Amino acid sequence: MSSPDLGAASPVPAGSGASGDATGIGALLTPVRDAVRALGRHRAGEQAVVLIDGPSGAGKSTLADALVAAWPGPVTPTLVRLDDIYPGWAGLEAAIEHIRTQVLVPRHAGAPARWRRFDWTTEAPAEWHSVPADRPLIVEGCGTLAGAHAAVSDVRVWLDADDGIRKQRALARDGGVFEAHWDQWQHDWAGYRDRETPERQATVRLLATPPRSRPRAAAADTPWNPAENASPQ
Repeated sequence: MSSPDLGAASPVPAGSGASGDATGIGALLTPVRDAVRALGRHRAGEQAVVLIDGPSGAGKSTLADALVAAWPGPVTPTLVRLDDIYPGWAGLEAAIEHIRTQVLVPRHAGAPARWRRFDWTTEAPAEWHSVPADRPLIVEGCGTLAGAHAAVSDVRVWLDADDGIRKQRALARDGGVFEAHWDQWQHDWAGYRDRETPERQATVRLLATPPRSRPRAAAADTPWNPAENASPQ
């Protein structure tokens, strides 16, 4: 059994990203790095908290990996994936609560932070992992932009993608395991999105478009266009 948000972003045309970037991830990465740099040298280097949210199959994992590799500060960030925390296919809300109470709030208060892995093979809680207080932190996965997380984070990224493409990715990446759980996950995701309006919590909004299109970024003060960017619930 695999978790609902494992997988990479779909390729976009060569030339739409940074030089030598065949997948176009550089075009998505640039505004996120710029937002981290804008925090100032101290925060970017030692304490910044970046949250990456968006629907399943949008490419959050790939963007998070790219950000770790190209982090603009001198200290490599810790990466936490909600995929490793969801306690099963109905675990979206539990993971949101876990990341808030065990990681984001304690870390913001200067207290020890940690998270507990869920073992998708045994379907049981597994070991705990500490989160260093002296390193930047990236948290990626469905549910990271809950409203309560805004005050305990610095950069909040919303990554969306064409509905058909992201569903195709999500169902193909784990050999069809997700397909039996798609409706349940989408129902829970719709409830979260309606309640928390996570895209409106974002300081950076990105759209990973289909082939022959280009990823686009919107500043947080740019009017949001649901007809253009929304995904089905």
